[in-house]
Parts: sequence; structure tokens; C-alpha cells
Amino acid sequence: MSSNLFLGIDMGTSACRATVIDEGGTVLGQSSVPLPAPLRSGRRVEQRASVWWSTLSHTIARLGEQIPLRQVRAVAVDGTSGTLLLGDGDGCPVTPALMYNDARCSAEADRISAVAPADSGAHGASSALAKLLYLRRQYTPPHGWLAMHQADWLVARLCGRAGVSDENNALKLGYDPVTRRWPEWLATLEIDGHTLPEVVPPGTPLGPVTAAAARALNLHNRVQVIAGTTDSVAAFIASGATRTGEAVTSLGSTLVLKVLSHAPVFAAGFGVYSHRLGDRWLVGGASNTGGAVLRQFFTDAELTSLSSHIRPGKSTGLDYYPLAVPGERFPVNDPGLAPRLTPRPDDDVLFLQGVLEGIAAIEHQGYRCLARLGAPYPVTVRSVGGGACNTAWSEIRRRALGVPLLDPVSTEASYGAALLSRDGYIQMH
Repeated sequence: MSSNLFLGIDMGTSACRATVIDEGGTVLGQSSVPLPAPLRSGRRVEQRASVWWSTLSHTIARLGEQIPLRQVRAVAVDGTSGTLLLGDGDGCPVTPALMYNDARCSAEADRISAVAPADSGAHGASSALAKLLYLRRQYTPPHGWLAMHQADWLVARLCGRAGVSDENNALKLGYDPVTRRWPEWLATLEIDGHTLPEVVPPGTPLGPVTAAAARALNLHNRVQVIAGTTDSVAAFIASGATRTGEAVTSLGSTLVLKVLSHAPVFAAGFGVYSHRLGDRWLVGGASNTGGAVLRQFFTDAELTSLSSHIRPGKSTGLDYYPLAVPGERFPVNDPGLAPRLTPRPDDDVLFLQGVLEGIAAIEHQGYRCLARLGAPYPVTVRSVGGGACNTAWSEIRRRALGVPLLDPVSTEASYGAALLSRDGYIQMH
């Protein structure tokens, strides 16, 4: 076993996952601990930050049963994009965290839309900036308070450095990744610049773990904390896509497309925005089609059984636009777009194939849309998510996209975080 190991932590939507790799990127250990469900009430979705630290601690303890934690040299954390809390000057929480899918901040979103450029990532009731305005109004934060994303707070617990974030998490707080600064229009919302984090690129060394964190996690006290990213960007890094034009499609409940580009693309009407990755950009868009539509009609067992009878080389001719409910933003911007799932043949195999063809057509249309907006059309596509293992669907998608479909190196965001920790450590040395 290599003497230098690198740790990546993914604080995801339902669990904390950790991966340890060696210098060559080989996975030496992985662990996972479920997260307690957040508190939900209508559009309210919130959680106490202490839950994250407790779950992270248990995850690392399980990892220590597999590998020698004292050989870990660096650690990086990714978190859910848009999850935000307010902390005091030392990073101690003074509010609960509003989770990435908390959507109660509609009044704040209206204030933002009145002053923010159309291409800002801060638009919408679930943006981190809308949550900042809401928390500031609902609570009375102390002097010197800080806006902290989920990953920011965990970094502060690890290395004692509160008030720092990465360029990817900061996007939905209003950060401008093109000019690499906080824009002046934030002042019109009466936001003091001292409450906003210092922003650094993912992979930036931030300092060693504190003595308290080293004891709690059984790490060496010289372990370096490296700036992480969002969970979706970490998952892209984990896939192994590194060349301009390489893309990753997430076949989950929704269909999410991301492609590496030399230039950023921002198109608010389509929900398209870009994360900076070094000197390149990760351009992404998300359709409302995806696995949620399949779940309306088929069980897992039915999907497996019916898919085995599909003939991908022979098109059904069904022209479906599969949606679970009316409304689409990308690659078609039409809030009233109705699902198109008729006529339905008597043969369930043909119906399933028609739905899969429809989703594949939307994927193709999505990448064409990104290309029209300025991103490259994919040269290869890697697939992640539950639908990636469906071989019939993969063949349907390959024919629709016209490019090779490659297997991802890893589907775990924590692996992407581990790569960031390794690269950040190498940068130091």
C-alpha cells in the first residue's frame, strides 16, 4: 500500500460517502453512512449542521476499519449545491441550514431577479443567495456573521478556517466565475462583502487539520485540507472525463447533461450555466425527463425484464416527449409543455422502448442546444445514474447521439473529491 493516501468526502443528499485513493488513483477503501432525513414542511427543507459532522465522523470511523487513516495526507469535501447556513465569525452555526431543495424563498428570489444579470447563478427560490436573504430576515445574526455553504462549514470544522468557499459552490451565491469576484450588484441587496466568503479554485490547499479534528477522526495532524466543490462537479471529475468535448449524462430521476468547454455558456432561459474548472468550463443543463417518467409506468423488475426484449436497432417510430408532469426548461423552454406519451401500443416492450427513445432524443436535442449556445458537441459521453446499466437503452442512446459511450472511471462523487485532495497535495509539493 502506498505511503501517501488521499481522502475524498461527499456529503450527498441521502448519505455521507468517503473514498481513499493512492497516488495513482486506485481506490483502497470506501465507506458510507446514511444521513438523517431533513425536516420538511411544505417548501421548507432544513437540517442542523451538527448532523453533517456526526455522520462524517461515523463514515471516517468505518473507513478506518479498512485502511490506515494515519497515512492520509490530504482531504477534500464536496457538498450539495445551494445548501446554506449562517455562522458566526468562528464558523459556529447561528441558523439551521436551508437545504439545496428548500424553495420557500420566493420573495427573496424576486428581489434578486430585479437586480441580478440574467446569466447569474443566483436566480431562483432555491439559490444560495435567496437563502442568505431569507435567513438574514428571519434571524438576527451576530456581528461578523458569515454565509457558509455545506462544504464551507465542513472545511471550517476540519481546518478551523471559516469564511472560505470554492468557485463552484459560490456560483449560486452570486459569485461571478468569469471575472472571479463578487459583483457590485450584490451591494444593492445590502449585503456586506465581509459576510461573503473568500473564494478559491477547487483543489486549493487551505491548511492542516486542527488538533481537535485530527483527534476526532484519527487523522495525522499534518493532513492538509484542500478546497472541494459541489457534489455534481465532483461526480463529473470522478467520471474520468478530462478532455474538452467530453461529456457526462446523468440518468437519474431527471436528465442532466454536462460537457467540458473552453468557453463558459450562460443561458438563464434554459437553465444553462457554467462552473469553472481551472482554465476550462463545465457547461450543464437539466431536462425534466428521466427516470421519474419510467417510475410512473414500470417497476424495477419490469424494467429489467422488458428491456431484455428490446431490439435497439429497430426504431418503434413513436415520437414521445416523456415528462412526469407538464413543463420543461431544457432543451425546450416551455413551462406549459405537455407530456407526449401517446399512442400507447398494447405491447409493453414497444411502449418502454418508445419512452427510452424519447428520452434519448431529448438527450441528443440537449447536447445540440448546448452546442448552439457555444459549448462543443460531445466527442464522447459517459453515463452515470440508475439508467446507465441498461444496455438496451445505452445502444438506443449511442445511435441517437452518434458518439462513443464510455464507462465512467467511477460513479462516486467522493472519488472526485479524493482526486481533488490528491492534486491539491501534489500542488503543494
